Amino acid sequence: MGEQLPALQVVVPLIGALLVALVRRPTAAWLVTVVVSLAMPVISALLLVRVLNQGVISYHLGGWDPTIGIEYRVDIVNALILLLVSAVAAVIAPFARLSVLSEIAEGRIGWFYAMYLVSLAGLLGIAITGDAFNAFVFLEISSLSSYVLIAMGRDRRALVAAYQYLIMGTIGASFYVIGVGLLYIMTGTLNLNLIAERIVAVESFRPVLAALAFITVGISLKLALFPLHVWLPNAYAYAPSVVTTFLAATATKVAIYLFARFVFSVFGAGFVFADLPVTPILVALSVAAIFGAGTVAVFQSDVKRMFAYSSVGQVGYITLGLALATTTGVTGGLVHLLNHAMIKATIFMGLGAVFFRVGRIEFQDIAGIGRRMPITMGAVAIAGLSLIGVPGTAGFVSKWYLVVASLEVGWWWLAFLIVLSTMITVVYVGRLIEWAWFREPSRQVATVEEAPIEMLAPICLLAAATIYFGIDTYLTAGLAERAANALLSGLR
Repeated sequence: MGEQLPALQVVVPLIGALLVALVRRPTAAWLVTVVVSLAMPVISALLLVRVLNQGVISYHLGGWDPTIGIEYRVDIVNALILLLVSAVAAVIAPFARLSVLSEIAEGRIGWFYAMYLVSLAGLLGIAITGDAFNAFVFLEISSLSSYVLIAMGRDRRALVAAYQYLIMGTIGASFYVIGVGLLYIMTGTLNLNLIAERIVAVESFRPVLAALAFITVGISLKLALFPLHVWLPNAYAYAPSVVTTFLAATATKVAIYLFARFVFSVFGAGFVFADLPVTPILVALSVAAIFGAGTVAVFQSDVKRMFAYSSVGQVGYITLGLALATTTGVTGGLVHLLNHAMIKATIFMGLGAVFFRVGRIEFQDIAGIGRRMPITMGAVAIAGLSLIGVPGTAGFVSKWYLVVASLEVGWWWLAFLIVLSTMITVVYVGRLIEWAWFREPSRQVATVEEAPIEMLAPICLLAAATIYFGIDTYLTAGLAERAANALLSGLR
């Protein structure tokens, strides 16, 4: 069974989705989802342990050689991503029951959980596959199911958001597959490892440069890199709470992984960052995302929409670390990828619990909610402090790495901008804390009670994790540094 772990990482959620689609009863569908979601981090943790002990795992589907078949290839980099996605799904699943019951029509709940598991399988497939076209297939599987999940929101604007995401996602996927086609023409293979070996001889040819451009733009649409982020705020704001939490913590993170895999492992960091003007362009876009999206977040009246724009800015921190192309910089980017997933999952689950009790999420409607739901909002406040980068929280660790990386390359001005951008985060997080704790309770929250324990437990678990990983950084910064070294080992 241990040899089949890479296949089980994708097959188990797909089988779970099929069972849910056959059952379709809300409680049974939720139970299947919980069982599958709890099994996923066990599988991914076993894969991570095997990678740490034995090195890279190569799994040949159907026994076919990678030159003509599909290979699942697991190293320290995607093992971390698999663990992240699986762990987030495991935490969200118990939270989902009451939230889904309150936000999804009863007749659609079974299909909701089926699409949720399909999306999970797609994201795990993107992370584990070693085949460029297979990554495209899984990208479409996760995207198509995500469109459905977003459209299930009760707000009619969710349909518009899903349609907007569909259009942008389709454009991104088209760009990606065109780039993969050009790589296939130049190298004669779709296997990422073999492409990396063969591309050295042809990297100066224009089709390879065009492939890099197409793939970069296509994936950038998926990861919501500024200014290709226009689909994200509406998708997060109007989707059901569980969907917002899941997408914010996983979807953009997997897309960032795919971007890093192509840039560092396939094309090679030396070719991309040394021979091409990628670093200044990516740094400029990242800084624009951090300040632009953060500033827009300050002026939002809808709390979910505010943190949606915040996510665009936080993606900027991750891509900023990758753009520096140094061990410290890439480590900082990967650490922030992991930490931001925990932070935003905590925040959006907390807001989901508030929506469950209040039915709205506008600032004026949740005034004083901290007095009525102190545990929920306390957890959200902790996550907000981590988002700011307060020492002792996970967010401080990743921003510290980014500041140090900037100083290492002699860009003191960039370090200054990273610190300065924190002030914007202070403003919009402080605004939420002020409305929640220091305003008189509004009419809507006057009789509200604390969230149910099955909602509180996952929220508090992740809030505690943001503090724990701000103190013990081995599993985040330690493994992220090993992953950064693995990505940069392809420097040529």
